[in-house]
Amino acid sequence: MLFESQILDFMRHLPATRVAKEKAEIRGLDAQRRRVMSAEEVKEGSHKIVEQIERMTCWKNAKTVMLYYPIENEVDLRSLVKNYADEKIFLLPATLPGHMIEVRQYVKHEPLLKGRFGIPEPKTPAWKGDIDIILVPGVAFDKDLHRLGRGGGYYDRFLKRLKAGMKIGVCYDFQLHNDLPHAVFDQMMDRVVTPSKTIGE
Repeated sequence: MLFESQILDFMRHLPATRVAKEKAEIRGLDAQRRRVMSAEEVKEGSHKIVEQIERMTCWKNAKTVMLYYPIENEVDLRSLVKNYADEKIFLLPATLPGHMIEVRQYVKHEPLLKGRFGIPEPKTPAWKGDIDIILVPGVAFDKDLHRLGRGGGYYDRFLKRLKAGMKIGVCYDFQLHNDLPHAVFDQMMDRVVTPSKTIGE
């Protein structure tokens, strides 16, 4: 009887285990492909994504925008800050214990300091206001607007708490899949932008 109970328990966890394994495989492949991109490829792909974002009505109307500091050849959106710093409020994430994100305002000309994972972060107080647009990084996305992150769940926890705001995932074309493995706690995007297309308009 105990043996049968153990089998049933194993079967209940099998789908979740399979999803986790598939996610890990995709993370490894896509992250490695991104890391070997040339500086010119990153620059060109990022520029095309920025151009599409700038054409969006939601961008033109947004007052407060959250983005991220790019690492390991992630899509670089910093030109948005440079070009619109006098028009919009920009926010950056800071990582906290417990796999949590705290949003902080980026203040022009104030230096960013390395956070818990060596990623530059503002040292301003936590932002308590509204956020109109959240530009979200990811290891991969799919055409149904699912997102695959690095595995820590930081963005999933943060996005689940949001009451409003347009969630826009950004990635290179090779990071856009037809279908990604996903779980109930994975947060979906409102749009996904690659150098060649925008999905979710």
